[in-house]
Amino acid sequence: MRRPRRFGAPAIVASSAICRRGAFRRGFHIEHIVARQHGGPTSLDNLAFACWSCNLKKGPNLSGIDPATGHVTALFHPREDEWSQHFSAHVGTLIPLGIEIRGLTPEGRSTVRLLGLNEEMRQMVRYELWLEGLYTLGI
Repeated sequence: MRRPRRFGAPAIVASSAICRRGAFRRGFHIEHIVARQHGGPTSLDNLAFACWSCNLKKGPNLSGIDPATGHVTALFHPREDEWSQHFSAHVGTLIPLGIEIRGLTPEGRSTVRLLGLNEEMRQMVRYELWLEGLYTLGI
């Protein structure tokens, strides 16, 4: 993805240097929250850091299916929603050396499902980052 040059440091500061969906702190893409193909602008309020996996899995999607209800629901919006209101993180619940992210709301559950946030490797990476003090969200 081409990085918009005109934003530079303000985009980095505004996004707090963390993947706004999967909560990783390295290997970023700058994502359009509302994709350009859906009319989303290339402006600070529509850009957020995303780890490569979250960005590629989200694609142009604006919604997902809540696994608890089967209803189509909006995805977590990294500029408008508070992470802790939609997700919680738990050590060693799905796999012994992993950190599971649980969706607490329809938006959280559909985001966890669509982005594959609890795939085994992603849980293990979060766990290793947590041991190094580089992952603290929700724990």
